[in-house]
Amino acid sequence: MLDNTNISDNNADDVARTWGTHITVSGQTYATSLFWQPLQNQEEPITEIIEASEGILEGADLYCIKPGKAPQFGICVSQEGYKGGTVAAAVSLATALADRSSFIAVFKVPEGWWYTCVRNDIILSDGDMLFLNEEDARNQFTSMLAVPDWGRKIAPESWNIEDVENIQLEHILQRGTTAKLQKIKGLRGAKLLMVVGISVVVGLWLLSSLIDALLFTPVERPVVVPVQPKVVKKVERAPVIKPWEKLKNPSQIMSSCVLGIRQFKSILPPGWDIGTFSCSQNGVTTSWTRTFGRMSWMKMALDKTKFKVSYANFANDGNSVAAGINYPKIEVISSPPTLSIPKLRETLNNLFQSIGGTITLNNGSFSQAISEDERYTYRYIGFSFTSTYNPLVWSSLLTKFSGLDIKVINYNGSDWTYEGAIYAL
Repeated sequence: MLDNTNISDNNADDVARTWGTHITVSGQTYATSLFWQPLQNQEEPITEIIEASEGILEGADLYCIKPGKAPQFGICVSQEGYKGGTVAAAVSLATALADRSSFIAVFKVPEGWWYTCVRNDIILSDGDMLFLNEEDARNQFTSMLAVPDWGRKIAPESWNIEDVENIQLEHILQRGTTAKLQKIKGLRGAKLLMVVGISVVVGLWLLSSLIDALLFTPVERPVVVPVQPKVVKKVERAPVIKPWEKLKNPSQIMSSCVLGIRQFKSILPPGWDIGTFSCSQNGVTTSWTRTFGRMSWMKMALDKTKFKVSYANFANDGNSVAAGINYPKIEVISSPPTLSIPKLRETLNNLFQSIGGTITLNNGSFSQAISEDERYTYRYIGFSFTSTYNPLVWSSLLTKFSGLDIKVINYNGSDWTYEGAIYAL
C-alpha cells in the first residue's frame, strides 16, 4: 500500500530549500523558522542555550528568549540567512495571543505561508515554520487539526476550512513582546566588564612577576636531570549507541505475537474461559477464569502442551490463572530514521485516511547523556491504533517505516490494539 510513497527525505544539497527565515509585515522584518526549547533557568539561560547549540541544533549562533508562563528560547544558524537584532515573529505572536494557551495558525505573507503552533503556552519545536509551498503549509495545519482543544484556529480565508478565523497578522504582532536575535557566545554587560577586569589584574601580576624574575632573582646554574618520557595512554570513548541501532526486529515481534496467541488458544480445559492477550517485546501473556471447571483440569492442560509455558500462576482461591510464553530469540537490528517529524506525521495520516482507519499520534523526545558536557536528544512520534487485522497483516505496512519500535500489542478476541513509536530525524 505504501509502495508508491517516498518515505525518505531528499538530501538538502540536492533540492531547493522549502522553508524561509524571514517575513515582512508592515515594513518590519521578523525572523521565523527558529528551533524552540523550554527554558529551565531564566536567571542564567546562556548555559542551556549553548548546550542546545552544540547538541540539538549544532552550529546555532543566534538566540532569543520568549517570556511568560512557559519561558522558552529559540535558536538558529546565521549562515542560513538570519541576522542579529531581527525580531522573532513567534514571540510577538505568542505573547499577543497569550489569553489562549493553545492555538494553531497559518498566515499568508509575501514570502510564503507562516505556520505557528502553540500548545499549553509552549511553541512546539516545529511550530514556527515559514513554508514556501502552500500545500506543505496546508498539510501541516490540517494534520494538527486532529488534535483536540485548540483555543484558537487561524487560517487563510481562501482555504475554506470550517471553524477557523482569518485575521490580519500586522494587527496581532504590534501587540506582542519584542524579542530580538542575539549572539549566543557574546559576553554582555556586567559579565563583559568582569572578564576585562580579571584580564587586567592577571596581566599586571604576570608583568610584575616577570620584572622581579629578570632584575632581582640571582642567576643559578641549571641542573639537568634526564627524565624518562611519560607515556600518556589515550583514553578512547566508547562509541555512542543510538536507540534505533539496537531495536528488536518488529517483524519478528509481530509474528511471534500471533504464534504465541495461537498456542495459548489451543489450551482448552473445560470450565475455564480465556481472557485478553498482551504481547510485549519479550513474550505473550494471558489469563483464564474458572466457570465450573476444576483447578486440576487447568494444570493438566498446561502440563500437556506441545510448547513451553514460561510460567503459570494460580490465584489463592484457584479461580484464575495467569500465564506467559517467551518468544524465541528476537534479533536486534539497526533501523535509522529517514523522515522528519512533519513528514512522518503526514505519511502516517495519509496511510490511515486511505484505508478509513484512525490513528493517534504524539510527538516525543528524550535525552541521552554522553558526558558531563555532552548530551544527545532523540525525537520520535508515538502512535496507537485499533484494527480488526492481526499483526501479520500490519507487518508489511508498518515495517516500511525505518526506526519502528513496537511496544505493546493487545488482543481481546476481536480487535487488535497496537502501540509503538517511530524515530524521526
